[in-house]
Parts: sequence; C-alpha cells; structure tokens
Amino acid sequence: MAAQAQFPEEQSREGVFERQEDAFRDWVKEDPNSSYPLAKGRYHLYVSLACPWASRALIVRNLMGLQEAVSITIVDPVRDERGWSFDTEPGGRDPLTRFQFLREAYWATDPNFAGRVTVPVLWDKERRLIVNNSEDDICRMFNGVFKLFGNASMDLFPQDIAREQDELSAFVYDKVNNGVYKAGFATSQGAYARAAHEVFVALDYLEERLSRQRYLFGNRIVETDWRLFCTLVRFDAVYYLHFKCNLRQIVDYPNLDGYLRDLYQQSGIAETVNLDHIKRHYYMTHEEINPFRIVPIGPELDFNRPHGRERFQPMPA
Repeated sequence: MAAQAQFPEEQSREGVFERQEDAFRDWVKEDPNSSYPLAKGRYHLYVSLACPWASRALIVRNLMGLQEAVSITIVDPVRDERGWSFDTEPGGRDPLTRFQFLREAYWATDPNFAGRVTVPVLWDKERRLIVNNSEDDICRMFNGVFKLFGNASMDLFPQDIAREQDELSAFVYDKVNNGVYKAGFATSQGAYARAAHEVFVALDYLEERLSRQRYLFGNRIVETDWRLFCTLVRFDAVYYLHFKCNLRQIVDYPNLDGYLRDLYQQSGIAETVNLDHIKRHYYMTHEEINPFRIVPIGPELDFNRPHGRERFQPMPA
C-alpha cells in the first residue's frame, strides 16, 4: 500500500514518482523582433543552491562568463507549502521584483498556473514574464545565443558528439539525476527498490567509463559532465541517507570520486556548491521523509583533496 507522497500530483498509483513537465519553454533569440530578443542585462536567473537542476544552470552561466550579462537571485533553501521564498533577502523580498515568493513570478506569467513551482527560472526584466523554467533549455541558451556576451570559445554541446552526448545525457538524467528522486520519493517498497537498483547500475557503468578517460567524453568537459556532477556532489551528503540510496557512497567509487573532485576544482564551480543550503533544503523541506527536520552533522567531505585525474591528460605532441 502506497504511503503519503511528497508531491501527490506527481505520483503514480504504484507509488512511482513521475516528475511534472516544465511549464514555460520560450527562447531568447538574436532576432530583435522575437518575443524575447537577446540583450545584455535584460534577463535574470532565479536559482537555488540546493537544487541540482538550478545549480547546473548556474554552473553553465559561470563557465560561459555571463555573470555581467545575466543577473541572479538565490532563493531561500528551505521551502514550505508556499514554495521557494526570498527570506534570505533584505525584507524577505526579491530585490528585483519585490516578490516574496517565486510563485508570484509564475502567476505573473500564467495566472492559472497550478503546478509545482520549480527552479531555475529565466525571467525577462522588461516584460516581467518567465521566459523558461527548463534547465536543459536555459543551459543551451547560455551556451548558444548568449555567447555574444561571454566566453565564445567555450562549447558544452560540441557538434561532433551531439548524438552520443544526447543519449548519455538522457541516461544520466533518467537513471542518476532523476533516479535518486524516484528512489527517494517512492511510496511503495517495489517502486523504491527498482529505482534505487537502477541508480547503482548506472553508477557502476559510469565508474567503468571513467576508468578509461578523464571525463565522460575524453579530455574535454561537456554539459553532460555537469549534469552528473550536480548529483554526485549531493550524493553522500543527502541522497545516500535521505533518499535511501545506500548501497554505496560516491567515496566508494575511486573514479567517480576523483572525477567529482576534479570537476569541483574547475574555475567558478566551488562557489556554486553550498552544502549548508543543500542539507537544510532536503532534510528540512521533505517532512514526509524526515518529519522531525533533523539535519545530520555529517558527512565530512573535502572536495579540494587531490583528484589524480591528470593521468588521463594526453601526451604533448
């Protein structure tokens, strides 16, 4: 018999977590006549440092050098039934819009919106509307049309591996990124066991893949690496215990563990990782899973330890 779900509208009768679709999927374009034309400083990113989906968008923004082109607001890590708030901001309001809750941005865009409010959100300051709330779309926009304002030499979606990258990204999303959620939010033993098993089958495969090369696609870092990173960096602190993905920790995987630290030590990444926000969000927000809202004191994690992944660097010509 299925127990009470964290998000009842996103739960099947068998207790399987089925994530809602993203509601807003418009795109910023170079065309000045488009609904959302490209302009430096016009767009704003709402993120949570706790959320892996939002963190990926923030990472891509940093890597592409868009800090001056796209401003940000970081929401409070602890979410209640009213959704993401701006309690950490002065007066508890977003400095840009004066909203108290991110849901107000959703309602400003669609007064009939009735789904779950998620991050990241790309917001148009001029029209005061949400452009897009899909991290996949936002990452591609930052890597694409926004290059004009940032690091044009960076390419996280290289064309020569496009098909293989799309396939591996879909695998990582289903079995790892969303896989830990399917395990953690399952409300039946069978749904949980199937999802948790799939997580570790996927991690075992990725561990073997990384035994042969420094990153998922050789010696270059692509967006797929960052989508995997965002789950790995939260795994031992949250998913292992809170979501019951406890067959193994990432520190038990020599290649995944070194790979995680290698990515963490890349320029502009450490500032996107906040374990306090991560732990407080999960352990204090999911009361159906952790009713007393007790935040564990551990584990002790040092992402700055030497990673040893340099051994995969190609020899000079």
